[in-house]
Amino acid sequence: MIVLALPGLLFLFSCGNKGQQNNGGNAQAIPTYKVVTLHPRPVTLSTDYPASIQGLQNIEIRPKVDGYVEKIYVDEGSIVKKGQLLFKIKAPQYEQEVRTAEAGIKTAEADINAATLQVNKVKPLVEKEIISRYELESAQYTLQSKQAALAQAKAALENARVNLSYTTIVSPVDGVIGSLPYKLGSLVTSTTTDPLTTVYNTATVYAYFAMNEKQLLDFSRDSSSNTIFRSKLNNIPQVTLVLSDGTGYAYKGKVETVNGLINTSTGSANFRAAFVNPMGLLRSGSSAIIRIPKTIKSAVIVPQNVTYELQDKRFAYLIDSHNKIKNVAITVMENTPGQFYIITGGLQSGDRIIAEGANNLKDGTEIKPVEVKDETLYKGLN
Repeated sequence: MIVLALPGLLFLFSCGNKGQQNNGGNAQAIPTYKVVTLHPRPVTLSTDYPASIQGLQNIEIRPKVDGYVEKIYVDEGSIVKKGQLLFKIKAPQYEQEVRTAEAGIKTAEADINAATLQVNKVKPLVEKEIISRYELESAQYTLQSKQAALAQAKAALENARVNLSYTTIVSPVDGVIGSLPYKLGSLVTSTTTDPLTTVYNTATVYAYFAMNEKQLLDFSRDSSSNTIFRSKLNNIPQVTLVLSDGTGYAYKGKVETVNGLINTSTGSANFRAAFVNPMGLLRSGSSAIIRIPKTIKSAVIVPQNVTYELQDKRFAYLIDSHNKIKNVAITVMENTPGQFYIITGGLQSGDRIIAEGANNLKDGTEIKPVEVKDETLYKGLN
């Protein structure tokens, strides 16, 4: 009897122990994960565009007269003011023309004096009818001719002085001096190919950048008239200029214009943003990046590290009301703020997702959720 009962007891013990192991194993198999409930929140996106910098004016300085470069008063890269002396052209012929014109005036004045004397001499004789009135009229016409010659001589002197003034070249605007291709003694003419220099007026600079056809279409959509389009252009917030060293320019800029034509070779349209440049930091020809902000008032956002990619699709772990996993495909906006995605499909406000990195969680897997606050998850956003 004892021997027969022993296998039964062993069987009962074995079954009981297995049940305890299974219960203990199920308790340990439920993993714990941080989860977050998604809520819409405002976010600012930034889109970057490569840009080239040009000054407000790029004025070529060319000689109006022929001569030799006698003096150069500035150096390449110098900051100049309007009216500041730049070059002196040696052209003796224009000095001689001034002297000749001055002598011509003296001659004309002498001729007028002689003609005036003749009129004064003839006039009383005519009045006494000693000579005919024809003599007086002839003398008066001669005086008028000499007066016209004086006026012509004065005009010649003024023209000579203007030509002489062209030998002294001053800056037409405030700006920065470009290259100086001609040295002292170089012969320059009004038809010389290269300018003496170029003055870049950079008190205000323009940053030119391009949007592709799709971006321009998105921007222009619903702009049924030029007035609406201009209004949308004016509503673009102030933009940031990122310099070539990665630092942000101290002054904000404003997008002012857009080229109405799309470049057929690049498929893009050019925009222009203006920036003040009081310190002269920005130079014509330099490169930078235009950063345009865009604020979305209500967006569902998830950290990038809580998603995963599989076969060109992006997924997140959705938690249902029974705390079980469901792998859901999501779509995200192209421009994302830092380490976050803006959800455009697959998730919505009120959904719960795993808020930490997880691997290979299958649909139906039960978890133990630990709720985390939005402030903790989205720390560093904007």
